[in-house]
Amino acid sequence: MRKWTVQDRYGNRIYFTEERWQHILESRPELEPYFDLFLETLRRGRRQQDSLIPNEYRYYQPFDELLPVNSHLVVIVVFKRQLDDDGEYMTNNFVVTGWANYLWAQG
Repeated sequence: MRKWTVQDRYGNRIYFTEERWQHILESRPELEPYFDLFLETLRRGRRQQDSLIPNEYRYYQPFDELLPVNSHLVVIVVFKRQLDDDGEYMTNNFVVTGWANYLWAQG
């Protein structure tokens, strides 16, 4: 399975699997041309922590390419830590899903 790893603007490493990309395209096939923009959203986008699930973040980034129907890509990332084979904790931050949306200008 293919996997892409990026570093966000906050220094976190996040991975995005081919399986999750296909999950996004199953319900939103029109987003297929924007894969690189999804990666860019993870690299440069702002994020907001979910108030009910504290280890889940919503990354969002505006792109003119999405206009006029949408203005932003949104990517949901779960942050976890797990034990490796040596008993050390390692980060396990991964994309769950994503979509395009029209969001009003954020201050």
